[in-house]
Amino acid sequence: MRMCDVNRCLLCRWSPGRGLHVLACFFGAVLCAGHALIAAEPARPNIVWITSEDHGPQLGCYGDTFATTPNVDRLAARGMIYRHVWSCAPVCAPARTTLISGLYATSTGGEHMRSMVPYPAGKQMFPQLLRTAGYYCTNNVKEDYNLSEPGQVWDVSARKAHWKNRAAGQPFFAVFNSGKSHEGQVRKRPHTAVHDPAQVRLPKYHPDTPEVRRDWAQYYDVVSDADADAGHVLDQLAADGLTDDTIVFYFADHGPGMPRSKRWPYNSGLQVPLVVYIPDRFAALRPADYRPGGASDRLVSFVDFAPTMLSLAGLEPPKWIQGRAFLGRFAAPAAPFVFGFRGRMDERIDLVRSASDGRYVYLRQYMPHRIYGQHLAYMFQTPTTKTWHALHEAGRLPAEQDAFWQPKPSEELYDLTTDPDEVHNLAALPAHRATLERLRKAQRDWVLAVRDVGFLPEGEIHARSQGSTPYDMARDASKYPLERILAAAERASNGDSGATAVLTGGLSDADSAVRYWNATGLLIRGESAVRAARPELVKALSDSSPYVQVVAAEALIRYGQQDDAATARNRLVDLCDGTKHDLFVALAALNAAEACLPRPSPERQTIAGLPGALPAPHERYQSYVPRLLESVK
Repeated sequence: MRMCDVNRCLLCRWSPGRGLHVLACFFGAVLCAGHALIAAEPARPNIVWITSEDHGPQLGCYGDTFATTPNVDRLAARGMIYRHVWSCAPVCAPARTTLISGLYATSTGGEHMRSMVPYPAGKQMFPQLLRTAGYYCTNNVKEDYNLSEPGQVWDVSARKAHWKNRAAGQPFFAVFNSGKSHEGQVRKRPHTAVHDPAQVRLPKYHPDTPEVRRDWAQYYDVVSDADADAGHVLDQLAADGLTDDTIVFYFADHGPGMPRSKRWPYNSGLQVPLVVYIPDRFAALRPADYRPGGASDRLVSFVDFAPTMLSLAGLEPPKWIQGRAFLGRFAAPAAPFVFGFRGRMDERIDLVRSASDGRYVYLRQYMPHRIYGQHLAYMFQTPTTKTWHALHEAGRLPAEQDAFWQPKPSEELYDLTTDPDEVHNLAALPAHRATLERLRKAQRDWVLAVRDVGFLPEGEIHARSQGSTPYDMARDASKYPLERILAAAERASNGDSGATAVLTGGLSDADSAVRYWNATGLLIRGESAVRAARPELVKALSDSSPYVQVVAAEALIRYGQQDDAATARNRLVDLCDGTKHDLFVALAALNAAEACLPRPSPERQTIAGLPGALPAPHERYQSYVPRLLESVK
């Protein structure tokens, strides 16, 4: 430590005797050094998320001249937008599950809409890590996670949650969510129109009818309402003098709340706006391409948000987090792909995975025999859905609009530069073979890397992980042989007519999920495959797995001989009874029953009389069986 000049040091001159000047100066130097260290310690930014529900990049700052979004546009003029952001899931609960954990919901077992599974052992939600580091964390107010909370996540999560209640000088992370643009608001009537339905641009997959135009125009109206909510939060930051101390994010939780956007892992259902403002004080946390009013082409998805928040707070993200920080001290190189997924959507079972490099979008349909537009009670409340379906039933739709009501191809590939509405499937074209194979490999590698547990029937996710968690179970190959299960799922869904013998042989596999996918493959191939595998499918009606029984029953009812079909109908009716089996078996059986039983039929009448109030592992599941019982009538 450098000592002072005795004749110039005030401490020495004030000391009672010059002989004490060295001691006085020493303590003074220590005090000054402490203040210097405190002053040199970098300030930590406040972070605010302004989130909204069910809308894509239909904002002025994204070039949409029909949109009226002045507040977010002003934020973008001071900050920057990201052009290629995917929510991972095209519906709120699994998307928010991915956001809060930094783990793909497919790897934790939380991919299914309004489900609940235990949190991976020894891991935390990212606000817990921020709180440990001294941040005051608030959420106002939506959570909707499919993962149980591993302890206290928020300091406050309530409608009154606000940064104003933090300790003096404490940095904060605050979330403000607007529900004004939610799907339910698009169809809310009465409504006074602001945007002109005649001027709205319709995506090519939707028919041009007054009902569809009105819904899309009202969608733009409610996005403006969400923009107004964003303006209120920005005004509060300014009034509190915090604008220059706070990094602000604006984004939505998935794509528009319209059919074939919400719930489908196309770009139309996954692309969300992301506007980020980083004040000059924290310029060191900006990425290299940050320019006020600028735009970034970096690929970002919701799994990247958790590590990014930690990085902005100066915390190195844990190694187990699956995303990449795109801002801050620990920013990582961009990923070459973003990924999406679709599992059970409310009462309807499906399995879709998707990938994009920013230009091309690839979808892998593992249940191509299920139509896109399966009947979801909530979705069918939207006038667009009803009108669209009625036109299909009347045979009045062109092919690109009627496709929604048809079985799916096993693979889809779209070029967003020439086909932004994703209606022209390029997967079968030789000119796009290399692109298809590149994205197919990326999607497959991702499934294996994150140990995607969605290839198990939902009930088996819970059964195989008893005493543990789905995430941890999936990392034990003896409990979850993913490579073999995935190979069976790919073979089942690829449409190869020459695979019948292999699929039939797979019905005797030791793993129930492998048997499930082989049975599904026979069902997908239809009458010739089912009749060729008749003895094995009849035997499968007594399989130790009820999920194998469900698929075998559907296959035999659809395509089997008369006696076999009668036996299968009786078995399927029994499996629909959740008092004899459980809720997950009933969900699977009811989906199959609606797909294969004639209407009307004695079996449907029997099923409709089954009890809907079943024991459930969590209250989030309780509405699904009653909806299916109503639909199966």
